[in-house]
Amino acid sequence: MSLQKFTPLIQTTVADSIQVKQSFFDTHLDAVETCARKIADTLTAGGKLLLFGNGGSAADCQHIAAEFINRFAMERPPLPAIALTCDTSVLTSIGNDYSFDDIFLKQIQALGRPGDLAIAISTSGNSPNVIRAAEEARKMGLFVVGFSGTAGQLQELSDIPFCVHSPVTARIQETHILLAHILCDLTERILFA
Repeated sequence: MSLQKFTPLIQTTVADSIQVKQSFFDTHLDAVETCARKIADTLTAGGKLLLFGNGGSAADCQHIAAEFINRFAMERPPLPAIALTCDTSVLTSIGNDYSFDDIFLKQIQALGRPGDLAIAISTSGNSPNVIRAAEEARKMGLFVVGFSGTAGQLQELSDIPFCVHSPVTARIQETHILLAHILCDLTERILFA
């Protein structure tokens, strides 16, 4: 059995990831700064962040919430952020009694308040449970930030849409988490530097 060399594949993947991120940030610099300032204003005014998404995006929600609650790069007070992807009893009871499409919607109704900020993540931009929750968040007076891929409904429902133009889900997710880290970093600097 011969050993296959994966070096060219690794190099191509890294180059593609860098290119997608570079292209995204080249076209979204102003929106990133605007979003960080909106997050800081939301938190200063006593609002909180509510994050929701499926699969890898659910994990990203938990990761981002942890960065705000604990700390990102500096020692500072905790900031209020809730990943709506964590409570399995809530998720499974809503999914069982109503519909999987309602798992984030009902949590937005229960926990969201005007002045809060929702971060909705869907690489397709069309996940029904994310779309329903984003629609409800807007109706309730929450500010909606959407992380998505190239297309989908989420960009139309978002006050600030962050659309990553790539056909590859992994490249979209990699860009989303870099975006989230930058937003955390900027928010800390705005509030505490």
